[in-house]
Amino acid sequence: MTKSIAIIGAGLGGLLLARVLHVHGIQATIYEAESSATARSQGGMLDIHEATGQAALRTAGLTSEFEKLICWGADCTRVLDQHGTVLVEKAANDAGGRPEVQRGALRQMLLDSLPHNAVLWGHRLANAVPLGAGRHALNFTNGQKVEVDLLIGADGAWSKVRPLLTAAQPVYSGMSYVETFVRECDEKHPLLAKAVGQGMLIAPDEGKAIMAHREPDAVLHAYTALTKSAGWFAALDFASAEAKRLVAKDFEDWAPELVGLVTDSEQPPIHRPIYELPRNTRWAATPGVTLVGDAAHLMAPSGDGANLALFDGARLGEAIAQNPASLESGLQAYEIEMFGRNEAARTEAEEMLKVLFGPGAAQAMQEFFSKASVA
Repeated sequence: MTKSIAIIGAGLGGLLLARVLHVHGIQATIYEAESSATARSQGGMLDIHEATGQAALRTAGLTSEFEKLICWGADCTRVLDQHGTVLVEKAANDAGGRPEVQRGALRQMLLDSLPHNAVLWGHRLANAVPLGAGRHALNFTNGQKVEVDLLIGADGAWSKVRPLLTAAQPVYSGMSYVETFVRECDEKHPLLAKAVGQGMLIAPDEGKAIMAHREPDAVLHAYTALTKSAGWFAALDFASAEAKRLVAKDFEDWAPELVGLVTDSEQPPIHRPIYELPRNTRWAATPGVTLVGDAAHLMAPSGDGANLALFDGARLGEAIAQNPASLESGLQAYEIEMFGRNEAARTEAEEMLKVLFGPGAAQAMQEFFSKASVA
């Protein structure tokens, strides 16, 4: 295949796609807005699902490299009520059904699996202009321009490629996460460390929750979920000392070992608003362009997002490689499968979020894990 392929975005989905194409001897160029691989933190722990994320990594020939990144034992889970009472104590699965890895380490592994010149950093897409016959002109904010035969948007929630296919835009879900970090937890914050345990902590309530994960180097990485308007968060100065107090105010009657995951953060909290694309976001087959990951099917976080992005990348890479004489039929087959797969995943995620944030959430989560252990 001699067609020029551009992937916009060096996230997990775009990198996995480029890797699968590379395995098949097909060259693609990734254009990434950030200045380097270390320009910003890549987030916390990810559980990589056997049927999607792990399957994608097998397709990419990276299983052995992936296994070196696994934080064994980190997939254990505790559910606590607001008083700090342990309701669920789920042990780690040594069989590795959904092993935990650090997102940054996984991304670096994918980068290392590609030719050194596969990613062009500092290339933020300004717009893409159709030229006809499936070709597109790409204009970058650094002044660079390029014309390509195949354009793939792997550029996340606010994709610049998506408008070529659909007018759908992300909508605020009504909930935001507030990200905090507690470091040197065993030495400086033993009560918090004990509450979280060795893996993941979930302390849910109706419309809100405190969640945390122990990461390497004695770090507790927490997310506080709050159902509040976008305006409430916009009025909050997250750089101020007051921010942590205001976020914690909704939990003032909760156990101190839970509230401390917010108030004891050594750095200012980070606002992570939750946006979603409208349900059943689809588009007509369009020559020379498609999407993967959040650019295609942004949904509220439920543990599936990274896995679906990886699987999208693998399936699209195979579709391109297996249809060299009829690229458009390969793209269409990929999209039809992707639409169905991700709508099913969204339905499942919405049911899980109803349990996590619905009435009687703590007890509902206890029942959920009890049923899961029986199944």
